[in-house]
Amino acid sequence: MTRERIYLFDTTLRDGQQTPGIDFSVEDKIAISQMLDEFGFDYVEGGYPGANPTDTAFFSARRTAKAQFVAFGMTKRAGISASNDPGLNVLLQAKSDAVCFVAKSWDYHVRVALGCTNEENLQSIRDSVEAARATDKEALVDCEHFFDGYKANPDYALACARAAYDAGARWIVLCDTNGGTQPNEVREIVSAVIASGIPGSSLGIHAHDDTGQAVANSLAAIEAGCRQVQGTLNGIGERCGNANLVTLIGTLCLKEAYASRFETAIDPERLTGLTRLSHAFDELLNRSPNHQAPYVGASAFATKAGIHASALLKDPRTYEHVTPESVGNFRKVMVSDQGGKSNFINALKRRGIAVAKDDSKLDLLISIVKERESTGYAYEGADASFELLARRTLGTIPEFFTVDGFRVMVERRFDSLGRVKIVSEAVVRLVIDGAQHMSVAEGDGPVNALDLALRKDFGKYQNEIDDLVLADFKVRILNGGTEAITRVLIESTDGTGVRWWTVGVSENIIDASFQALMDSVIYKLMKNRELAGKIAAE
Repeated sequence: MTRERIYLFDTTLRDGQQTPGIDFSVEDKIAISQMLDEFGFDYVEGGYPGANPTDTAFFSARRTAKAQFVAFGMTKRAGISASNDPGLNVLLQAKSDAVCFVAKSWDYHVRVALGCTNEENLQSIRDSVEAARATDKEALVDCEHFFDGYKANPDYALACARAAYDAGARWIVLCDTNGGTQPNEVREIVSAVIASGIPGSSLGIHAHDDTGQAVANSLAAIEAGCRQVQGTLNGIGERCGNANLVTLIGTLCLKEAYASRFETAIDPERLTGLTRLSHAFDELLNRSPNHQAPYVGASAFATKAGIHASALLKDPRTYEHVTPESVGNFRKVMVSDQGGKSNFINALKRRGIAVAKDDSKLDLLISIVKERESTGYAYEGADASFELLARRTLGTIPEFFTVDGFRVMVERRFDSLGRVKIVSEAVVRLVIDGAQHMSVAEGDGPVNALDLALRKDFGKYQNEIDDLVLADFKVRILNGGTEAITRVLIESTDGTGVRWWTVGVSENIIDASFQALMDSVIYKLMKNRELAGKIAAE
């Protein structure tokens, strides 16, 4: 039986940015768009060019290699032509493959928010879609408040969707903007839209999670005929969040009711990276992953001792609805964790590191990783540190340099005008080929000073690290009190555009930072020699 295609549309960088406490930088957006693109999403919506400097800068270049790169914005304003609408022209000039227009589909909003007539709103939808198509961009229309609008005035809501479809929009997306629609209502209304003459192959669903049913509503829409589903990584979004694409992907790919009827761009091999994607995104947000998240949570396949554990030892299917390996997770109950070992072997294989299942060094690596993670390390979001640890444990890596010691000083003083001035100074002593190199540097804070001093004089390797840039620095306190354990996650990049992440953990934030800085430099030197970084370079 031929399976129908479901298209995955990620709006993490646009709708997800509405999450309280989340404010992506341009560098954040570039890193996340690459993660989404490499994983295999069909569409990556990047934001609203023209609305703020960050999104405008982000759309100065195309940010995906395979996925459709999507700009989001309003339909043209009523009363002026498409060619004279500055907001529309910014969208059309953005370096995107597609434009997603948000359009009012509830007559109440047309009257109150837009202040125009129902017909003027329909004309704005038509003109905007036609303008996008004229510039060879794929056009999508998000019918905002569609379900509430349909319940209030079904004829007008359908007219909005029809206007977009007749104008040539590739996708008409039905939005549950307030997040209060129930799954049975979603089924009925999507079915009514299809019965009106708009095929399901042109319909998408955009659900919010205000009743905790965004995933259920998305699946209900797919069952009724929608063939595009929108959502965000880990369900971030305004208020209670959006449909969680991580959960939806696991269900669509692994549950027979959907997997037998539908296919997505995520094949079984890509699916094994689902846990890594979810956790790496949380690390980038500098927050702890949800341990009880479906499919990818640390507790998703964990069982305490007792009758459940006993049954799992006999047959994992007794308490597991899917195999943890299928999503890149692992079982936590069994002492001889074969699932965990297979997961390590696959992770190493992706990095070009071959190791036999019965190799004692593999058991040593697993025990080291588990011990380190119990003390605060998190390798899901620090691929480079994990690769260096694996290569050190399973073999050897060159000793490019050794650190003889470092010192950091922070001084608070007053300048000649009586203003408070904070001065940070660092001293680093390196040994390269038996010769000691000592460097001193001042910086904007102790970590910046330490980074500058570390890389100030690298002897014969200096030219190799000149293009190394620290793109981001995140600190997480793992327990309370002034004696707290600190985890530092550093994102680095170089002239090739490749990015990597390293981690350090210590009671001392400076020491944790230095660990991550050291790993970053060593990884860069390894990468230059094609001894590491095969995944990042793919």
